[in-house]
Amino acid sequence: MKKKYIYIYDSIAEKVKNGLYQPGKLLPSENQLVKEYSTSRETIRKALKLLSEHGYIQKIQGKGSVVLDINKVTFPVSGLVSFKELAQNMEGRVSTDVTTFQEIAPDEEVKKQLSITAEEMVWKVGRVRKIDGEKIIYDKDYLLKDIVPSLTKEICADSIYHYVESVLGLIISFAKKEITIEKPSSEDKELLDLDEFSSIVVVKNHVYLDDTTLFQYTESRHRPDKFKFVDFARRNH
Repeated sequence: MKKKYIYIYDSIAEKVKNGLYQPGKLLPSENQLVKEYSTSRETIRKALKLLSEHGYIQKIQGKGSVVLDINKVTFPVSGLVSFKELAQNMEGRVSTDVTTFQEIAPDEEVKKQLSITAEEMVWKVGRVRKIDGEKIIYDKDYLLKDIVPSLTKEICADSIYHYVESVLGLIISFAKKEITIEKPSSEDKELLDLDEFSSIVVVKNHVYLDDTTLFQYTESRHRPDKFKFVDFARRNH
């Protein structure tokens, strides 16, 4: 038998998924939920904590619990974050499948993107990102083997950035980004749940260490309905 707070979590999560609780609106207060579910405040708080951890709500001091848009994940245009960091508040809803992991000699396109010669070996990594079981992002990564010598499939399934920074002790500093709208390739159609979508959002990243070494080129290919790209802009006077 389910614990009461798990039952309440499931009930509220289902209401968020079905649109009964709209994004940007407040959930009923703790007192209202106590009455609705005939339970204690402690049990309600356990359920709300779980909802927050799984990305359904955001608790705001003095206001209550705001419902989040679970169909779109905010992706910062000017930020440089890993998918693991991006999805840290969606525990249990996200997963990664490593579809490609191999050491390759770079072709002409990879040599151009990484500004390297044919003698420099590269890790080629393909990862499909799933949210709520749907395959919505395909990440294609190319990394210099000289910089990241001991990459494994297990590291790729977890977080390459965490490995580079925490294990190798390198500092990832900045990236140059390019965002385009493209027609899905045959590879996109095979790996992603595109349904009726006839276009994808492609984010190309050239990623640099703090000594300005270009060590990674990435293409993140997004299903357009699931992600929103945000930035903070200030007008210069």
